[in-house]
Amino acid sequence: MFCPMCGKETTENQAFCGSCGAPLSDTARQSAPIAAAGISPKSRLATSLLAYFLGYFGAHRFYIGKTGTATVMLVLGIVGIPLCFVLVGIPIVIGVAVWQLIDFVFAVAGKMRDSNGLLIEKW
Repeated sequence: MFCPMCGKETTENQAFCGSCGAPLSDTARQSAPIAAAGISPKSRLATSLLAYFLGYFGAHRFYIGKTGTATVMLVLGIVGIPLCFVLVGIPIVIGVAVWQLIDFVFAVAGKMRDSNGLLIEKW
Protein backbone atom coordinates (compact mmCIF):
# COMPACT_ATOMS: atom_id res chain seq x y z
CA MET A 1 0.00 0.00 0.00
CA PHE A 2 1.24 3.48 -0.86
CA CYS A 3 0.36 6.89 0.56
CA PRO A 4 -1.84 8.89 -1.86
CA MET A 5 -0.19 12.19 -0.79
CA CYS A 6 3.56 11.46 -0.82
CA GLY A 7 3.80 8.02 -2.47
CA LYS A 8 5.77 6.38 0.36
CA GLU A 9 5.14 2.71 1.06
CA THR A 10 3.03 1.98 4.16
CA THR A 11 1.67 -1.10 5.91
CA GLU A 12 -1.92 -2.29 5.57
CA ASN A 13 -2.97 -1.51 9.15
CA GLN A 14 -1.65 2.08 9.28
CA ALA A 15 -4.26 4.82 9.66
CA PHE A 16 -1.87 7.65 8.79
CA CYS A 17 1.26 7.91 6.65
CA GLY A 18 4.36 7.94 8.82
CA SER A 19 6.12 10.27 6.41
CA CYS A 20 3.60 13.03 5.65
CA GLY A 21 0.75 12.36 8.12
CA ALA A 22 -1.91 11.91 5.44
CA PRO A 23 -4.86 9.67 6.35
CA LEU A 24 -4.75 6.24 4.69
CA SER A 25 -8.23 4.90 5.49
CA ASP A 26 -11.77 6.27 5.27
CA THR A 27 -12.16 6.38 9.06
CA ALA A 28 -8.86 8.19 9.40
CA ARG A 29 -9.93 10.73 6.76
CA GLN A 30 -13.06 11.52 8.74
CA SER A 31 -11.13 11.90 12.01
CA ALA A 32 -8.30 13.98 10.58
CA PRO A 33 -9.51 16.96 8.55
CA ILE A 34 -6.17 18.74 9.01
CA ALA A 35 -4.14 16.03 7.29
CA ALA A 36 -6.77 15.68 4.56
CA ALA A 37 -6.60 19.43 3.90
CA GLY A 38 -2.90 19.23 3.09
CA ILE A 39 -1.55 20.66 6.34
CA SER A 40 1.93 19.56 7.36
CA PRO A 41 2.44 17.74 10.68
CA LYS A 42 5.52 19.93 11.26
CA SER A 43 5.31 22.67 13.89
CA ARG A 44 5.09 26.28 12.71
CA LEU A 45 6.50 27.48 16.04
CA ALA A 46 9.54 25.23 15.76
CA THR A 47 10.08 26.26 12.15
CA SER A 48 9.81 29.96 13.04
CA LEU A 49 12.17 29.70 16.01
CA LEU A 50 14.73 27.71 14.02
CA ALA A 51 14.49 30.23 11.17
CA TYR A 52 15.05 33.13 13.57
CA PHE A 53 17.88 31.75 15.70
CA LEU A 54 19.65 29.23 13.42
CA GLY A 55 18.23 30.18 10.04
CA TYR A 56 21.55 31.52 8.78
CA PHE A 57 22.81 27.93 8.81
CA GLY A 58 19.60 26.45 7.34
CA ALA A 59 18.44 24.61 10.47
CA HIS A 60 14.77 25.32 9.75
CA ARG A 61 15.10 23.86 6.26
CA PHE A 62 16.67 20.68 7.65
CA TYR A 63 13.70 20.47 10.07
CA ILE A 64 11.06 20.70 7.32
CA GLY A 65 12.90 18.18 5.15
CA LYS A 66 14.34 20.46 2.48
CA THR A 67 17.85 19.12 2.87
CA GLY A 68 19.13 20.30 -0.52
CA THR A 69 18.53 23.99 0.07
CA ALA A 70 19.45 23.57 3.75
CA THR A 71 22.86 22.26 2.71
CA VAL A 72 23.30 25.20 0.32
CA MET A 73 22.49 27.66 3.15
CA LEU A 74 24.86 25.86 5.51
CA VAL A 75 27.76 25.84 3.06
CA LEU A 76 27.25 29.46 1.97
CA GLY A 77 26.91 30.57 5.59
CA ILE A 78 30.07 28.81 6.70
CA VAL A 79 32.12 29.86 3.66
CA GLY A 80 30.83 33.44 3.66
CA ILE A 81 31.98 34.35 7.17
CA PRO A 82 35.74 33.79 6.72
CA LEU A 83 35.62 35.27 3.20
CA CYS A 84 34.40 38.56 4.70
CA PHE A 85 38.00 39.24 5.73
CA VAL A 86 38.92 39.54 2.05
CA LEU A 87 35.65 41.40 1.25
CA VAL A 88 34.50 38.67 -1.17
CA GLY A 89 32.20 37.11 1.41
CA ILE A 90 30.19 40.22 2.24
CA PRO A 91 27.65 39.71 -0.59
CA ILE A 92 27.39 36.03 0.36
CA VAL A 93 26.69 36.83 4.01
CA ILE A 94 24.13 39.50 3.06
CA GLY A 95 22.45 37.13 0.60
CA VAL A 96 22.12 34.32 3.15
CA ALA A 97 20.86 36.78 5.79
CA VAL A 98 18.16 38.07 3.41
CA TRP A 99 17.23 34.44 2.56
CA GLN A 100 16.96 33.74 6.30
CA LEU A 101 14.74 36.80 6.84
CA ILE A 102 12.41 35.85 3.97
CA ASP A 103 12.13 32.27 5.28
CA PHE A 104 11.37 33.59 8.78
CA VAL A 105 8.57 35.82 7.47
CA PHE A 106 7.12 32.92 5.46
CA ALA A 107 7.30 30.62 8.51
CA VAL A 108 5.55 33.10 10.83
CA ALA A 109 2.88 33.82 8.20
CA GLY A 110 2.20 30.11 7.73
CA LYS A 111 3.10 30.18 4.03
CA MET A 112 6.15 27.90 4.21
CA ARG A 113 5.82 24.38 2.79
CA ASP A 114 7.57 21.20 3.90
CA SER A 115 9.38 18.74 1.63
CA ASN A 116 6.05 17.10 0.70
CA GLY A 117 4.54 20.40 -0.43
CA LEU A 118 2.22 20.65 2.58
CA LEU A 119 1.68 24.04 4.25
CA ILE A 120 3.15 24.39 7.74
CA GLU A 121 0.22 26.07 9.49
CA LYS A 122 -0.11 24.22 12.80
CA TRP A 123 1.47 26.15 15.71
